[in-house]
Amino acid sequence: MSGIGASGMILLVLIALLLFGPNKLPELGRAFGRTLREFKKGANDLMDDPKERPAASRVDVSPVEAEHPKAERRLPE
Repeated sequence: MSGIGASGMILLVLIALLLFGPNKLPELGRAFGRTLREFKKGANDLMDDPKERPAASRVDVSPVEAEHPKAERRLPE
């Protein structure tokens, strides 16, 4: 996004305003924010080790999960 300057950002906002209208833009912004928040939460949950979590949020681990830690079950990058 380093190639988009202030005038480019203003143009994008104006186009979005024309396409979606002033009433729909706040709803879209909230939905986008919730989506990003859930994505970050899910990514952090995958990266966290269950041993490092506080006891209140720790879930009982089945014997199968105990044998195969999360680090081994991650998706390839």
